[in-house]
Amino acid sequence: MNENKITTLFLDIGGVLLSNGWGNEARGKTIAHFNLDGNEVNERHHLTFDTYEEGKLTLSEYLKRVVFYEKRSFSEDEFIEVMLRQSFAYQDTIDHFRKLKKLYHLRVIAVSNEGRELNTYRVKEFNLNELFDVFVSSSFVHFRKPDRDIFLMAIDISQTNPEHSIYIDDRLMFVEVAQSLGMHGIHHQNLNATKNQLEKFGLAL
Repeated sequence: MNENKITTLFLDIGGVLLSNGWGNEARGKTIAHFNLDGNEVNERHHLTFDTYEEGKLTLSEYLKRVVFYEKRSFSEDEFIEVMLRQSFAYQDTIDHFRKLKKLYHLRVIAVSNEGRELNTYRVKEFNLNELFDVFVSSSFVHFRKPDRDIFLMAIDISQTNPEHSIYIDDRLMFVEVAQSLGMHGIHHQNLNATKNQLEKFGLAL
């Protein structure tokens, strides 16, 4: 058992611990709040959001392409305030991983696709520094999942044998990429199902 002991958890953030930072639901609510043309905003979003998440645009530059390409009756700061308010925590899930970390002395590494400003806000707002040891965010390292390089970087940074780690994400494809690199994987669908999977690796509370 010691040879297969899990020492490190690699966790996605949006969709596992928090709502998606700027996914369809958050974007839709913000678009509705400002009475914008959703088709136009979403088309522009899909053309440039990957670039923002890779850290190659600031949030202000992204918004100039997607929202403020024409004069608006509201300011960029007002838009960002509403945008950030869409984030919320899955607190039971966060608490579960905190307890696991403490009980089993685990390293916990974030591997997430998030823009810098969104990531910084969400880490602070939801006290994610209390859970994570390291943040391997796409906007920091300039790789996005499913690029295998972001996973390899996380493995290298953690100095973990992939066989001694578990990668957890709500997107099955990303789990499959992690598994192809020798990591164990859990496709997160809800907390109870993930708890059951973790228990199979000896990580029970």
